[in-house]
Amino acid sequence: MSGNNYSMESLVVHGATPFDPVTGAISMPIYQSSAFRHPGLGESTGFDYSRVVNPTRSELEKTLALLEHGKYGLAFASGMGAISAIIKLYKPGDHLIVSEDLYGGTYRLFNDYYKPYGYSFSWIDTSDFGLIEKNLRPETKALFIETPSNPMMKVTDIRRCADLIHKQGGQLIVDNTFLSPWFQNPLDLGADMALHSGTKYLAGHNDTLSGFIVHSDDKTEETLRNIQKSEGATLAPFDSWLMLRGIKTLGLRMEKHEQNAAEIAQWLRGHEKVEKVFYTGFTDHPQYGLSRSQTRGNGGMISFYLKDAGAVPALLRNLKLVLFAESLGGVESLMTFPLAQTHQAIPEAMRLSAGVNDRLMRLSVGIENAKDIIADIDAALKES
Repeated sequence: MSGNNYSMESLVVHGATPFDPVTGAISMPIYQSSAFRHPGLGESTGFDYSRVVNPTRSELEKTLALLEHGKYGLAFASGMGAISAIIKLYKPGDHLIVSEDLYGGTYRLFNDYYKPYGYSFSWIDTSDFGLIEKNLRPETKALFIETPSNPMMKVTDIRRCADLIHKQGGQLIVDNTFLSPWFQNPLDLGADMALHSGTKYLAGHNDTLSGFIVHSDDKTEETLRNIQKSEGATLAPFDSWLMLRGIKTLGLRMEKHEQNAAEIAQWLRGHEKVEKVFYTGFTDHPQYGLSRSQTRGNGGMISFYLKDAGAVPALLRNLKLVLFAESLGGVESLMTFPLAQTHQAIPEAMRLSAGVNDRLMRLSVGIENAKDIIADIDAALKES
């Protein structure tokens, strides 16, 4: 299918290939095979070994490329697998500027496992463009940003970041997990790579791990494919099929997530036990205008400060409809305590600087009835 001929609503449903060209199956078959027969010596069907290329995974990769308006898509066994592949595009001595309040696992990967090999990282508030300029070095090869950021919902200017890093031959990598291609397309704004933890909104059902890189550079594609097949962190056929199935309802889910989040964020803002709510849909959000200029929606993520840290355990224990869990982006609403869960790997001083304290809660708003979600949180807060 061509992205120029169909709307996003149709593309998420039909994907890159609307039906299997051999059988006519409208659900892409699960090619659960590790190896493929060769017609003869020096001949191939295009599929040899599933770690390298698998038909189900290839369809998923093409679909993600289509949705993110890129030329190439690569599917990995997790978002961390995708990030690890990206870092290998650079070499010891290279410097990367990274959003300070991004997922804690990314910090652990960069700081604990790549920094000892000679890579260097500057962790800053990338919503402050002046700070990015201040931290830019001759050896800076990439800007690695999350926008909106996890969990403080800060928005970084993708266009300005792209212009800045491209002037010195570097690359802009944008983690687009929070908004998905339904609400934001970083490549259209100048980014070199869009990154996803497909486990979240793309899968949408809290049942599948996956990660994706989408880009349009031929040379980068050759390198990334070699990294992918050499390290072997590729997505399995069945998981690829689950992803394809999940993406079919991406548009419907994202619209409902956003609708619910807008209502719940406003309600939280007026709650007597809540000090502050972080949500990009508020007109007084510091980067509201910027967000509107580079996205088509606000998504389903909300973070908020409780007034009393002592209320945290009871809130999490007494939730019933909303589930106390670490992930996000699924149809079920999930409450997370970043300090002890997603951002535990980040040093205390850096966490506090970013705003991740002992009163911060993160809410991934699901597609349940919004009033039911509100009633559940309200009852849990009253018991806290």
